[in-house]
Amino acid sequence: MVSKSQIKLITSLQQKKYRKQEQLFIAEGIKVVQELLHSNFELLDLYTTKQDFLTVQKDKVHAITADELKKISALTTPNTCLAVFKIPKAKERVEEGLIIALDDVRDPGNLGTIIRLCDWFGVATLFCSEESVDVYNPKVVQATMGSISRVNVMYGNLETFLLQSKLPVFGTFMDGKSIYQEKLPKEGIIVMGNEANGISSAVEKLVTKRIAIPRFGNLQVTESLNVATATAIILSEFKRG
Repeated sequence: MVSKSQIKLITSLQQKKYRKQEQLFIAEGIKVVQELLHSNFELLDLYTTKQDFLTVQKDKVHAITADELKKISALTTPNTCLAVFKIPKAKERVEEGLIIALDDVRDPGNLGTIIRLCDWFGVATLFCSEESVDVYNPKVVQATMGSISRVNVMYGNLETFLLQSKLPVFGTFMDGKSIYQEKLPKEGIIVMGNEANGISSAVEKLVTKRIAIPRFGNLQVTESLNVATATAIILSEFKRG
């Protein structure tokens, strides 16, 4: 059974200000929860309609009904479990290899997918501007499918970060040079812009290399690619060398 105070706490974690205040976040679904249980994330409580978590401390597992799960879930169609984890302390920044930097990416699904891509392509650090969507947003956590535990996601002033870095800065623009014709290094920062407006003018000034994914369609009318799709193509090319 889940108490009224537990319901109030869990549902409040759907909002960024309460996640920050409590230093907690929620994860839903067996796949995501199992991934996080096998990571360095610390579990506070686990609420489940099934007994699928035999290795978890019994005092942290709460058996609940499907109706109770609906009351605390952030999903339209709740899965079979919801877990509350502690937000870990920020890691130190390590500047080596490839780093993805997001300039005001707002869509939770895009951020979650980009985190999965970083995990897939071995990108250890993802730097997000302060305006970007919160990594512990329930929809972001869901979209990462557990990759959130293997990628160091950091937030800060993007302009300051780029100014302080010694790595080359690649920016994605429609008028940039074709990524298929460029010799790409093994280290660098790749800036991906906002879904609607692309890279901001302030950040654009700090880009040292403008690159683009060329259009091959006959009509040449498609305005842009989804930022997560573009990230996948660009990372694939950088890794291909």
